Amino acid sequence: QVQLVESGGGLVQAGGSLRLSCVASGSFFRVNTMGWYRQAPGTQRELVAAATGGDRTNYADSVKGRFTISRDNAKNTVYLQMNSLKPEDTAVYYCNAEVMWWSSRVEEYWGQGTQVTVSL
Repeated sequence: QVQLVESGGGLVQAGGSLRLSCVASGSFFRVNTMGWYRQAPGTQRELVAAATGGDRTNYADSVKGRFTISRDNAKNTVYLQMNSLKPEDTAVYYCNAEVMWWSSRVEEYWGQGTQVTVSL
């Protein structure tokens, strides 16, 4: 099995910053794409940012220029640096990872979610 453990959420004032971390653990061959999604009450889960095992990243338009995703492949860890936070960034943030097993089977996993609340 694969565990994704997230940390770094919390309450921050508008304009502030938070850094989320997510560590993937398990007996897999490698982690392919890792990313962050978010879901606010009454809305669908949406992609915030994703990073491949190389240097490719993509961001939701709403966070471009404010959020930065990065990875430490040796530690199977993905980070999300969130700056200039806005109240509309308030949501539960979920880590997502595409894992390749030694059999070459690829599976997707989710973290338990971490709450980010941005106050005025």
